[in-house]
Amino acid sequence: MTPRELRADTPALHEDVYLNFGAHGPSPRYVVEAADEFVRSHEYEASTRNDPYEVAFDTYDRVRERVAAFVGADADEIALTESTTAGVNAVATAVDWEPGDTVVRTDLEHPAGTLPWQRLQREGVEVRVVETEDGRVDRDAFAEAVADARLACFSAVTWTHGTRLPVADLVDIAHEAGAFALVDAVQVPGQLPLDVGEWGADAVAAAGHKWLLGLWGGGFLYVDRTAADSLRPATVGYRSVETPTADPYEFAAGARRFEVGSANPAPHVALAEAIEAVDEVGVDRIAARIRELAGRLTDGIPDDRLLSPAAPESGLVTIDVDDPGETVDRLASEGIVVRALPTPNAVRASVHAVNTRAETERLLDALDSEWN
Repeated sequence: MTPRELRADTPALHEDVYLNFGAHGPSPRYVVEAADEFVRSHEYEASTRNDPYEVAFDTYDRVRERVAAFVGADADEIALTESTTAGVNAVATAVDWEPGDTVVRTDLEHPAGTLPWQRLQREGVEVRVVETEDGRVDRDAFAEAVADARLACFSAVTWTHGTRLPVADLVDIAHEAGAFALVDAVQVPGQLPLDVGEWGADAVAAAGHKWLLGLWGGGFLYVDRTAADSLRPATVGYRSVETPTADPYEFAAGARRFEVGSANPAPHVALAEAIEAVDEVGVDRIAARIRELAGRLTDGIPDDRLLSPAAPESGLVTIDVDDPGETVDRLASEGIVVRALPTPNAVRASVHAVNTRAETERLLDALDSEWN
């Protein structure tokens, strides 16, 4: 499959110029159809021909195996979640926090990587924020901040600038300080290669509804099997324990302890289908085309208006305009979909391999009035 064929299979991309994959990636027909087919089969047939719980559990197992292969993990290191936010929260609430413990994050984090720590802050946990510049983390400043920390949470690709943080280096720094390393990787799957083994993080939270073009609700959480033993989830159900009828119960080994009850498997069926499509196109091929298209965009933006790297590190391109909200509305009226960011106060275009050169040129033409 080629990026052009993937685009042709995605109805939402047939009219407007869609450049907002960093927020939501519209799904191809077969991704939606896979979820729909599962729901129909599960509701119309499984109850009479099979055990619906057995069908669901077999589906969970199959999806875990597919996600694990995609990110370089083992199936027992993958938990199926609703979203990246759910994954971050699952880890945040599974640590036995004590007053005076410290969490470190950067000032580049999405609310998924800030709100869980704000809640803990109310309970006496210190939240230390590493200040950054132009989407870059200074390793020495990070090391100083994490020196006595219990946990460090940071993004692999920043939603604010599209920069790629040195994940493996930051994980090593955190581990040298004895801190748990949690990575928000939601901007990675589907646009860049992802191998959790190369990162070495204790946990990685992500989802499939952005660059993978999956459905909302298809999230996943990688947890290193050794790190999982130290975590005690705040929620418990029959999917998260070894024997649901045992008293006392014992958490399931590995990441499955973060799954709880009867969640609808359909979004994860769609996730597996989306991974198949992306793998068929080839992640390296997708990354190269994104780099090419994003580069054409950054080449056309004045240096003083470009807030992302001139040599793109991802498909996320952040642009300084006078009134981001007004610009987003104006572009929408012209059939071009981008989004406004709160910090920095700017607009962000998210360029995928399914976009075209003509679409990047159309955005540049539409932005020309912002600086001329």
